[in-house]
Parts: sequence; C-alpha cells; structure tokens
Amino acid sequence: MTFRLRLLPGMTATADGVFAIGLGLLNPVVLAIWVIGLVLSPIPALGPEMLGVATTVVRWRADLERRLSTRAGVPIRRPYLPPPAGAEVGSARWLRWIITDPATWRDAAWLLPGALVAMGLSLITVAIIGYGLIGVLLVPLWLFLGDLRFGYGIFWPTAHLAEGWLALPQGLVIVALGLIVAPLTRATHLRFARLFLAPTRSAGLRLRVARLTVTRADAIDAQAAELRRIERDLHDGAQARMVSVGMTIGLAERLVRRDPTAALKLLAEARAASTTALVELRHLVRGIHPPVLAERGLDGAVEALAMALPVRTDVTSHLPGRLDTPVESAVYFAVAEALANMTRHSNARSAWVALKHADGVLFVEIGDDGDGGADAERGTGLHGIERRLNAFDGTMAVSSPPGGPTVVTMELPCVLSSPKI
Repeated sequence: MTFRLRLLPGMTATADGVFAIGLGLLNPVVLAIWVIGLVLSPIPALGPEMLGVATTVVRWRADLERRLSTRAGVPIRRPYLPPPAGAEVGSARWLRWIITDPATWRDAAWLLPGALVAMGLSLITVAIIGYGLIGVLLVPLWLFLGDLRFGYGIFWPTAHLAEGWLALPQGLVIVALGLIVAPLTRATHLRFARLFLAPTRSAGLRLRVARLTVTRADAIDAQAAELRRIERDLHDGAQARMVSVGMTIGLAERLVRRDPTAALKLLAEARAASTTALVELRHLVRGIHPPVLAERGLDGAVEALAMALPVRTDVTSHLPGRLDTPVESAVYFAVAEALANMTRHSNARSAWVALKHADGVLFVEIGDDGDGGADAERGTGLHGIERRLNAFDGTMAVSSPPGGPTVVTMELPCVLSSPKI
C-alpha cells in the first residue's frame, strides 16, 4: 500500500516560494555569466564558445522557471526560434542566431527583476507565516524555559503563560492568513515571469509557422509511408491471392470437361483463396479506418481496445458528440500505440484512459502504474504518436518518473461534428 502526502495549496505555494528564494539568489550569478559571455564574444578564439556557454546557462535557468511555472498551473511556452540549418556551435551563423533571437535578450532582462520580485513576494509570505508560528510556539517555548530554569512544579512564569495563551489563537489566524496569501503571491510572481519568458505575439506567430512547416513535412512523410505500406500489403497479400485465384479458375475451366473431379477440387481451392484474400482486405481496411471506430465512435473504439488488453484498463469518456473522421482516426491510433507501449514495456498491473472535450480541445490521458521511465526521445513509439498528433496541431506530454506512474497527456484542438442522441 502506498501513502502519499497531499499538501494544501497554501502549503505547496509556500514551499515553492521558499524554493524561489534560493533560485532568486542564483539569478545574479547567471546574469554575471551572461555579461561575461557578451563582453568576451568579440574575441575570435574564445568569444563564441563563452557566449554559447552563457546562453546555455541563461536558457537553462529560464527553462527551469518555465517548468516550475507550468507545474504550478501557469504554463509558459518556450519562445526560442529554431537554429538555422547547418549552423555549427561557434560559427558566425550560429552567433548571429543567438544574438538576433529576441527571446535570448528577454531571458537575460528577466533575471534581475525576476529574482527581486520572486524573493520579495516569497519573503512576504514566509514572514507572515513565520510571525504566526512564533505566536503558536510561545506557550510550549515558555513552558520549556520555565521547566529548564526552575524545575518541574516549583515555579511557573504565569505572566508569560498568559501572554502565550493569548498569542496562540492570534498566531493560528496569522498562519492561516499566510497560507491564504501564499498562492496569491506565488501566482503574481509566476505571471510576472510570464511577461518576460513567454513568447510575444510575433514570436508566437514565428513559432507557429515553424511548427506548421515541420508538421506539414511530417504529415507528408507519414502519408507517403502509409501509401507505401498499403501498396505493399495489397501487392504481397490480396493481389497475389487474387492472381492465384484467377489462375486456379483458369485451370479448372480447362479440366472441367476432361476431369470434372479435379476441376471441382480446383474451384474449392479458389474459393478458399478468395475467402483468405477477403480476410486480408478486411485487415487492411481495419488498419486504415477500423470499422469499430466508424460504428461506435472514439469512446466505443477505445473501450474495445481496452477489453482486448491483458492489463485491466478503465476507460472514462465525456464526449457529447462525434469528432471529425481524420481527428478521430488519429486519436484512436495514438491511443492504441500508447496502450501497446504500456503492455510491452511498463509491467503495469492496471491502466486507465480518460477522454474529455472542453473549450474546443480534446484531452486524452493514458496512464498506468508500471515501472515508469518512458522517454519520447529514446523510443520510436512515443515519437510516432507525437508526429501523428502534430499533423492536427496537437501536443503530447509524458510524465514517467522512475518507479511510475506513467501518464501520457494528449491535447488536440477540434470541434464535435454532431451531438450524440
């Protein structure tokens, strides 16, 4: 049995605030590295390498803030432009890309004010909660001091105890107030960071164009690969069997007068071969667009997938209508691939799939209680899912710490084509 400690939002925000104070102390060091890299950048032999190191450090710090902000519920996208093709580290092209990317300068501009805002707001929260804790601890503190100095039962500092008992409810109220204020100060700090670290409108448009260019190329490659697979399956499977059926029927036609028994045997073989070809064609069609998807919709098709798995898989669905056919098919095959990866690699005992549509976005969550450690960069399965979703401007996120659980989250902007009756 596993026990997990669930903290209140105020306690979580306070812990994040204390962590933010430590990170704020790191920001001036990162800023100094950036300034040194800029100063040394004109030096031919050493400058570009130093600027590369400085940029890496600055972006590492900014990305850390983005990850923490996203975890706290204020998502911040990475705003960096993709590097130009063939730009090697230290080359003039690479240096021009670093210098001309506005996000690089926005990261550097955030370091000092971001540290001041984070530390100031976090210190306010910590000061309020700390002051309240002092009031809460006065009674045990003075009891301890009285026992320590004068022995048990001999002398009690009644005046101090009276003040302590009065301070106790006040301290509890102040601590509660601090826990209420903590999420507000944390959210203010994260929104201030988003002003600098999130993409601007123009940067967002450039990133979207770059993303659409990549996804278009991926979609074209995937479509070409799928057409080659269909052609190969038709050529090697159903087409070859139908040619064999035709040849067998031709032989039967020549034998029907001379040897009716042999002709009947050949016709029986042709019928069996045609049945096999029909089965193969059905399998091929199922790989293009499964009949269960057309008949029962995405939720019913996913339930059918779950029932065929060796691992107990719960499916919850809140889809009041049908999706467009291309989106429905892409999501179905993405879920099928994720469940297949789970079955092969996770050693899970149970899994779940959740489907939900809200605000024009389809949310799909696939999780399991397996070993964890899934990484989209190391395997082709998750990368294939991501490529499939990219064709529809969808995204995928994977959370899989060692020891589990593994949670794959997919989001696709789409609309429901028709309500369910």
